[in-house]
Amino acid sequence: MTVNNYKNIFLNQLPLFYDETERLNLFYLVMEFVLNYSKVDVVLNGNESVLMKNQSKIDAVIKRLQNNEPIQYITQQANFYGYDFKVSPATLIPRPETEELVEWILTEMNKQPTKKWRVLDIGTGTGCIPITIKKEFPLATVSAIDVSVNALKIANENAVNLQAEVTFIEQDILCTKQLDTYDIIVSNPPYVRNLEKVEINQNVLQHEPHLALFVDDNDPLIFYRKISQLANKCLDDSGFLFFEINQYLGNEMKQMVSEYFKSIELKKDFIENNRMLKASLKIK
Repeated sequence: MTVNNYKNIFLNQLPLFYDETERLNLFYLVMEFVLNYSKVDVVLNGNESVLMKNQSKIDAVIKRLQNNEPIQYITQQANFYGYDFKVSPATLIPRPETEELVEWILTEMNKQPTKKWRVLDIGTGTGCIPITIKKEFPLATVSAIDVSVNALKIANENAVNLQAEVTFIEQDILCTKQLDTYDIIVSNPPYVRNLEKVEINQNVLQHEPHLALFVDDNDPLIFYRKISQLANKCLDDSGFLFFEINQYLGNEMKQMVSEYFKSIELKKDFIENNRMLKASLKIK
C-alpha cells in the first residue's frame, strides 16, 4: 500500500459529513501523526510503499474515523489559539468560536495592560480558555472550575505542558453559593438543547461528552442564570462577565442577563451566528 493509495481511501471512504477538503486535511494529519510526514513529504513519497507496521496504524485510524470518532481524540491533540492541547473523551474539543471569545477577552484586558487581572473560567474542560489567557497575559491570576475530575486531569496536564500557572478546582457550579472576587468571569457552559441534537454531526454526538454539551429543553439557560447570579455578587464593580452562548438564544440571554447587569453586548462569530456575550456594570 502506497501513500497515494491511502490518499484515495481517505477521499473515498470516510463518512459523508466530511467534505473533500476535510477528507484531504484528515489524510495529511494522519500522515503526519503516523509517518511524521509534512505535506511536502507526502508529495515526494506518494508512490513509496508504507511499512507494514505503519499500515496497521493507519488502518486502525481509518477504522476509527469511519466509526465517526473525531481525529482530535485519535491523535489526542487539538490546536487552540496557536497552542497544542491534549484532549480526551472527557473533554470537549476546543473550537474556533471559543478562540474568538478568548480574543474578545484579551482585547478587553489589554485596555489595562498593567492591571493584575483576576480571571475565573467556569466549566473549563481542556483548560484551553484559562491557559491561553495566562499565556497571553502573564500578569493575570487565573483559576478554573469543572465538575469533571477526568476533565480537570487533562486541564492540569495541559497547564504543565504549556507552563501556565492556573489553579484548577473541582466544583459543581450549580451547587455553588459564593465565589471569590474576580475582575473577569468567563464560561462556555453546556448550551445545546436536546431538541437540537438533530443538527449535531455524528462524530460529536457519539463521542464528545454530553455532560459538557447538552441542557434540558425546559431550562436551557440554567448554567447562565446561575453564573450570572454569582457574578453579580462576586465580580469586582468594574469587572466583566463573558459567555459563549447558544446561537438561537441571543435575545433570551440578553433579557436574562439584564436582570443582573446594565451593559450587555452580543457578538457574532465568524459565520455570523450570535455566539458571545459580554456583560458589565452590576445591578445592585
